[in-house]
Amino acid sequence: MEILPLCLPVVLRNLALAGTVHSTGMAAQITIQVNGEPCVIEAEADSKLLEILRDDLGLTGTKYGCGESQCGSCTVLVDGHATRACITPLSAIGTKPVQTIESLDKGGKLHPVQEAFIEEGAMQCGFCTTGMIMTALELLSRNPNPSDNEIVSAMEGNICRCCAYPQILAAIKRAAQAMRRES
Repeated sequence: MEILPLCLPVVLRNLALAGTVHSTGMAAQITIQVNGEPCVIEAEADSKLLEILRDDLGLTGTKYGCGESQCGSCTVLVDGHATRACITPLSAIGTKPVQTIESLDKGGKLHPVQEAFIEEGAMQCGFCTTGMIMTALELLSRNPNPSDNEIVSAMEGNICRCCAYPQILAAIKRAAQAMRRES
């Protein structure tokens, strides 16, 4: 997998996946939308989204945890839905936009979910944090006032090695309040 010169890592900080494929043999030129920006990469259709994001696009906020879709540290949003990037092949993306943790910062201002995680101390080692935040973002986009049970259910499958679950729950509740105030 090789990134084409028109997609330099500096420009790629805020990219997302759009899906036009032009075959060139085993690998293909694929146009994807990552974080609202188009990018042309050279990759095989079965390349995992996580590899493309981290290795080709330099978006390292998305973490490799288990490689089996069991821990949630690789969670990104694909067409607004929490998706495990470690098992998702490019061929499954098509024209759907991909959103990573890097897209949340707007002009130096953190997203309310990020701010709440900091304020509630909902991270210790930080390894699970990006997956937790992206999963919480998807939950809050479809349910702006979730109950504790709804939060726990939505976050199921995201593993925190440090067991900061009470702080994560508090952070999501705080973020929900902040986002309701903003809207």
